[in-house]
Amino acid sequence: MARFAFVLACALALLASSVASGAIVEHSFNVNNLTITRLCKEQSITVVNGSYPGPTIRVCEGDTLVVHVFNQSPYNITIHWHGIFQLLSAWADGPVYVTQCPILPGHKYTYRFKITGQEGTLWWHAHVSWLRATVHGALIIHPKAGRSFPFPKPYQEIPIILGEWWNGNVVDIENEGLATGIAPNNSNAYSINGLPGDLYDCSQNQTYQVKVVKGKTYLLRIINAALNNQLFYKIANHNMTVVAIEAAYTTPYITDVLVVAPGQTTDVLITANQQTGSYYMAATPYMSANINFDNTTTRGIIVYENSTSSSPIMPALPNPGDTPTAHKFNSNITGLAGGPQWVPVGPSPHQRGRAHVRDRWSESGAVSRKCHVSRSTQ
Repeated sequence: MARFAFVLACALALLASSVASGAIVEHSFNVNNLTITRLCKEQSITVVNGSYPGPTIRVCEGDTLVVHVFNQSPYNITIHWHGIFQLLSAWADGPVYVTQCPILPGHKYTYRFKITGQEGTLWWHAHVSWLRATVHGALIIHPKAGRSFPFPKPYQEIPIILGEWWNGNVVDIENEGLATGIAPNNSNAYSINGLPGDLYDCSQNQTYQVKVVKGKTYLLRIINAALNNQLFYKIANHNMTVVAIEAAYTTPYITDVLVVAPGQTTDVLITANQQTGSYYMAATPYMSANINFDNTTTRGIIVYENSTSSSPIMPALPNPGDTPTAHKFNSNITGLAGGPQWVPVGPSPHQRGRAHVRDRWSESGAVSRKCHVSRSTQ
């Protein structure tokens, strides 16, 4: 009895500390279809809260995130919180048929989990079929009260979501590939924050723009939400300082080009230190394998305050097969030894290399549960 009382007291103390250590951040996700126009074509896509990309979630380390998902789409849906540790909350991770049954059309489900031991940029996305192509958004974890970034505070933070676009229903495209055994069609475009940029047909007015103030430093939280392709990312005439990857701080690394894998996030600082004007940011694929791929380029524009330039400067982009450039970037990224959340285990931080944070629960094996499947995912 004494032992039971001790265990109960410890559990209650842990619960009390958990509740006291952070706020409860609550969101509602309404999943439905939205008709939009891209690349000269009107198309229905599945989105959250009527926006593409979906809403950005901002929390502090130690907070508990609660998200009510209402599935008003014609498809089964789950939401995966990409990169979240899910300590003691594996059932909230979201991979369909692994940690949960799908949320059927017309039904709802609430995700609830605490964010512990993580700071930085992650993202959320659908984890059924190819719906993550349009059902996704940023998940930004700020340091808890009393703790700051291990780098100078930026003037502004800007999420940059790199996406991949198909002229067609992505669920139908994937199902056709599964039925025929032939690889699905390549995407028709890439995008920055949902916009393809002015290199594509009918897209002159669909180019993402961000205004900056000369002399100020900005934190770009870059997410590769593309389904299949690694992407090079550059900003004309501007260097970037990599300060985090996958919600893990890095030793600051100055570069003029990034390589971001599908599902990966990279945080960089840029300073608006060039002549007042406008500059393209651009993303183009890195593909070392000899296979077909979408070899196009998306671009957005950085516009300096008071700029009168109408002709943005374009960066020189690597060729798609430029493995030396990709290798140079990847091999120069190291963890920030002694920084926030740093744990001195595993390979030495002085060993060059980079470890991709895996979806810990989605790759850990299936959970045996009886699930109901709607016809839309058959």
